[in-house]
Amino acid sequence: MARMRIVVMGSGGTGGYFGAKLARAGEDVTFVARGAHLAAIAASGLRIRSATEGEWTVRAPAVERLDGLAPADLVLFCVKSFDTEGAAALIRPVVGPHTGVLSIQNGVDNEETLARLLGAGHVLGGAVRIFATIEAPGIIRHTFGGHLTFGEMDGRETDRARAFLAACRKAEIPTELVPDVERALWDKYVFLTTHAGVTALTRCPAGVLRAVPEVRELYRRIASEIVTVGRAAGAPVDDGMFEQGMKLLDSVAPNASSSLHHDLTQGKRLELEALHGHVLRLAERHGVATPTVFAIYAALRPYRDGAPSIPAS
Repeated sequence: MARMRIVVMGSGGTGGYFGAKLARAGEDVTFVARGAHLAAIAASGLRIRSATEGEWTVRAPAVERLDGLAPADLVLFCVKSFDTEGAAALIRPVVGPHTGVLSIQNGVDNEETLARLLGAGHVLGGAVRIFATIEAPGIIRHTFGGHLTFGEMDGRETDRARAFLAACRKAEIPTELVPDVERALWDKYVFLTTHAGVTALTRCPAGVLRAVPEVRELYRRIASEIVTVGRAAGAPVDDGMFEQGMKLLDSVAPNASSSLHHDLTQGKRLELEALHGHVLRLAERHGVATPTVFAIYAALRPYRDGAPSIPAS
């Protein structure tokens, strides 16, 4: 079987982890990175330190720009939601007539943005629950998770989707190809937006959240409001997603936090608009009250663009 030509757009925790596994399995992977992380990958390879899989290093091309490269079979699109438009422009040189662009991002509207910028026929959606971060330039720390659910946005089972499924299985990435990927995106969105908001607001991991009755009730209210908004917006949601979210809270590792919490504590820009902000915009459009989600959004809003500074008087 021919190797897939895969470009990883965004070689941070998620993209770096999946790209490294695909490269280790023999796929033709090119990482897009920048700064010290790019320099370290180019010089010494990309090292994965996984709490569940051990440590290994892969050698693969790493670039900052894609000009002059051949079209990719698939672009694994793993940037932060607020970088979607800029990253879409960067990958244009490798998006050929049949290239798939698989969004593995937080939020439920990135695929719409990519379709507008690149053409709907290129876009696939993907949902993954994983916690992985850049520990140091060239090093990815994988803490837990890694199951990928993906599919074409129109529900077709295409050759490129089947080829990527086969590549993932070869790379020992637990992967499921589904005809209703929008539902998978919303399933993740309900849990992630709830979990990210509460971990960031309280600065506490799952073990604490589920042990404190008042915090557990906060968690429940947020998830319920998001499901109600999704239903009003015509999204493929149901009460089972709310129930599943609460079960996940009870089953994840006690130290399970979120990327939003990690970025907050590191003084980085937050994906607040893609998560809680999107809920509020949909709620306003459809006339749904979301007081708890608003409270989370308002409390985190000063940190949206990074650590806030006190305005000069």
